[in-house]
Amino acid sequence: MQSYALVTGGSRGIGRAICHKLALMGYPVIINYKGNKEAAEQTAALVRKAGQEAVLMPFDVSNKSETETALSQWQEANKDAVIEILINNAGVRQDALLAFMNDEQWHSVLDTSLKGMYQVTKQIMSPMLMNRYGRIINIVSLSGIKGMPGQVNYSAAKAGMIGATKALAQEVAKRNITVNAIAPGFIKTDMTEDLNEKELAGLIPMKRFGEAEEVAELVGFLASKNAGYITGQVISINGGLYT
Repeated sequence: MQSYALVTGGSRGIGRAICHKLALMGYPVIINYKGNKEAAEQTAALVRKAGQEAVLMPFDVSNKSETETALSQWQEANKDAVIEILINNAGVRQDALLAFMNDEQWHSVLDTSLKGMYQVTKQIMSPMLMNRYGRIINIVSLSGIKGMPGQVNYSAAKAGMIGATKALAQEVAKRNITVNAIAPGFIKTDMTEDLNEKELAGLIPMKRFGEAEEVAELVGFLASKNAGYITGQVISINGGLYT
């Protein structure tokens, strides 16, 4: 049976680095993206260059019917395959102080990270349980552990994912499925382009932003068979910013 890895929000930044890393580990990669096909194609090229099949799968993780349709169609067309590794990475930021936050800013952030994680994970859970093996890794954030002013929505979404990680890990452990979360601090990506890197780096003990590839290396370890006894954990990668 062919084993695949699925990365949500895989077209850019941390998602792209993760797709590349999993391909280097020998996995064909399903690259989910919402709208930026050009960026997703660039990620696919990296996966193919690493010698693996790249499957582009556009759908909005916050949309139940889109998610179910895309994954069901793939599962129907690939009966001899299983998604062995799931990386719930899709997320958006809509920063605002709560007093000035509108409903759309709240719902879009919660729906993409938290609801998206639920919908994608639920869809692939039965085949993974039948296969009696799996790795689920949720990309959360320093914001979900510490809370960040101006990010009540993002902090709530990521904290919710952390709670879900710990609970699900206990539900599926006996089937040899591990569930962990990785909480990056400030990482150089499109998502942090609008931040003052020089000023913020001064707050970080390592005095720099992290690289997407550094997060991907940790994903690679947790996705490997070597990490079989690690589950229900939240591992920070933040240069010592909050420990």
